[in-house]
Amino acid sequence: MTVSTETYAGGYSGSILDRERIVARPGFNRWLVPPAALAIHLCIGMAYGFSVFWLPLSKAIPGAADGTCADINLLSALVTTSCNWRVADLGWIYTLFFVLLGCSAAIWGGWLERVGPRKAGFVSACCWCGGIAVAAVGVMTHQLWLMWLGAGVIGGVGLGLGYISPVSTLIKWFPDRRGMATGMAIMGFGGGAMIGAPLANLLMNVFKTDTSAGVWQTFLVMAAIYFCFMMGGAFGYRIPPAGWRPEGWTPPAAKSTMVTARNVHLRDAHKTAQFWLIWLVLCLNVSAGIGVIGMASPMLQEIFGGRLIGQPELSFGQLDTDQKAAIAAIAAGFTGLLSLFNIGGRFFWASLSDKIGRKNTYYTFFILGIVLYALAPTLADMGSKAFFVLALGIILSMYGGGFSTVPAYLADIFGTQFVGAIHGRLLTAWATAGIVGPVVVNYIREAQISAGVEPGPALYTGTMYILAGMLALGFIANLLVRPLADKWFMSDEEVASLQAKSAAASAGPSGSFGIGTGGLDAKAVLAWAAVGIPLLWGIWVTLKNTAALF
Repeated sequence: MTVSTETYAGGYSGSILDRERIVARPGFNRWLVPPAALAIHLCIGMAYGFSVFWLPLSKAIPGAADGTCADINLLSALVTTSCNWRVADLGWIYTLFFVLLGCSAAIWGGWLERVGPRKAGFVSACCWCGGIAVAAVGVMTHQLWLMWLGAGVIGGVGLGLGYISPVSTLIKWFPDRRGMATGMAIMGFGGGAMIGAPLANLLMNVFKTDTSAGVWQTFLVMAAIYFCFMMGGAFGYRIPPAGWRPEGWTPPAAKSTMVTARNVHLRDAHKTAQFWLIWLVLCLNVSAGIGVIGMASPMLQEIFGGRLIGQPELSFGQLDTDQKAAIAAIAAGFTGLLSLFNIGGRFFWASLSDKIGRKNTYYTFFILGIVLYALAPTLADMGSKAFFVLALGIILSMYGGGFSTVPAYLADIFGTQFVGAIHGRLLTAWATAGIVGPVVVNYIREAQISAGVEPGPALYTGTMYILAGMLALGFIANLLVRPLADKWFMSDEEVASLQAKSAAASAGPSGSFGIGTGGLDAKAVLAWAAVGIPLLWGIWVTLKNTAALF
């Protein structure tokens, strides 16, 4: 892909998207890179909030409320223009998001390492925003297959490339704070829905008419906004020169054999037992957490029933329609509160892992998680709403923390040279968990209902114990992770050869003196404000909606 061809100050001539064009020059401030990553992650993180469109889209054809064609088969639903879509059929877009995210990250992770984060971010913006635009056409023409193709498939590829685009770069810019660096970026993916969902509601209300739900117009406006932010992020990426270190920083003496200073080639990483053990660690942690996310709203409603609206004597089954609508609104606030824990956990746990180590951080996830999952039914039986919400909040913080800590875990074990591509392949664990977690949870719940269990704490007791069992398996997998044998590491000569192009592009009369310095100077403050203000707005909206819970 070639956008333009110019001569670079360091002597390189090529596309402005090429890896060699984004090697940092003297005076560059490394604190400009995390907000560039956040700009992309906050946009693609709207994937978590896409369900805000399902109900409006299920009523896309005015006056067809009675003609929803509930018994139509899925293939017919993909092309029908006379029936409103079912929420279940629209929900497949959500599944496509995360399956394609994992697959595209695995397939193109190696390409990203070769071409650099700017080109990957550029392609991500084109796919994610272009996919939303294609979905808008699907809404306009009432073609569900076009929605699936646009948002689900094309957008899903954009998700994968955007998600992994900053990982390797941030780890190389912050060798002194690997966990914190990836936590800063990846928390944006958890926070994207907090901004996007209320923004989507505002826009749909603006564009809504008697004949339109305002969804396709909202898609186009959001695609344009996201494209601008994502392009800003992509063109804000810089990579450090080969061998660069923060000024005045020297690698500390190895405190643990779990942290290597050497590198494993991408072609060999998946051949090691350590890769698959960490794959299991992530998959099991995510499967348990995503199970809670998937059932959070109905779980709160069915467990606490009338206690949510000050009528503790009423169980969920005894509530009338208006009362159920009232507790559904409270449960929506609960879901928003969990998203705050999800976001905060991504930064907190990843930063803590810099102090206590990645393996110990995952031990904490599994041990504390087992206790909280096992304790949740007891808290529900006690009717302790505050403690129950707190327990699930901590669980969700560790769900988010698992995502943000794993890139640094991989860098510790496999080195930094190919960590972005290795991380991409590991994200197939997320795609797997996205299927396993909800399927297990939904199956257990349906089995309980079929067995005659009434909505209440008992309906979820077995589920919580199963999820605790998943975490116990994750604990064992983490326990088995060991340092790699010498045979897996590349030689110094091989690493030097791979870094030669980057080193040549960054060579110049000024060398690399002063790169990465500056702290939070005026330019960095502006960059952080550009992503921080929308994020703070999303947090404020979420807290306001959560107030009804208490």
